[in-house]
Amino acid sequence: MLTAKQKELLLYIHGRVQESGVPPSFDEMKEALDLRSKSGIHRLITALEERGFIRRLPHRARALEIIKLPEAMEPGRAANASSAPARQADLAPPPAYMVAPPMTVPLMGRIAAGVPISAIQDHAKDVVCPPDMLGKGEHFALEVRGDSMIEAGIHEGDIVIIRRTVAADNGDIVVALVEKEEATLKRIRKRGGMVELEAANPAYETRVLGPDKVEVQGRLVGLIRKY
Repeated sequence: MLTAKQKELLLYIHGRVQESGVPPSFDEMKEALDLRSKSGIHRLITALEERGFIRRLPHRARALEIIKLPEAMEPGRAANASSAPARQADLAPPPAYMVAPPMTVPLMGRIAAGVPISAIQDHAKDVVCPPDMLGKGEHFALEVRGDSMIEAGIHEGDIVIIRRTVAADNGDIVVALVEKEEATLKRIRKRGGMVELEAANPAYETRVLGPDKVEVQGRLVGLIRKY
């Protein structure tokens, strides 16, 4: 069986992926689990990987994939799950009659994950995405340009799925319209009456703007990698 900390981390990663479409950073994991160093997170990640609960995707920053959750294990397998990786049968797709049909959302152009570019373009084409990526409300897709969100697992060329909204919580990754003409993908934070647009790459500085200079256009809910 998983230890309490292993299960806590697994459920935290799963929750963040469900909420924002990308896994948390090691610093965020360390803070969430109240650990003193990131080395403890590395050990927990390795243990979860060895037990077949997660998979690290090579050559991608912060790329973690949830394979299964403890609650999803079949009866009688719990005793073996902690000592053996998931077998191929465990990862088999559900029967065809259980698979929901894919859905499409409009691709509205490109969004800068770096220096802001021109505001969002008009509907260019449609993007097919898994239905479980979409919740309630209106959604649209944007192609990422730049590398300022790379430590959030968002790379140049990725397609981000955005739920249209004008509200966001601290720490959400959003599409922000700056001074009504520049659109950018950043993590948003509100401090002392100001709005911070925070990159996930130390090479980029956090932009601090007045609340009248920033309009939230939508919140990140999913990501599709084209390669």
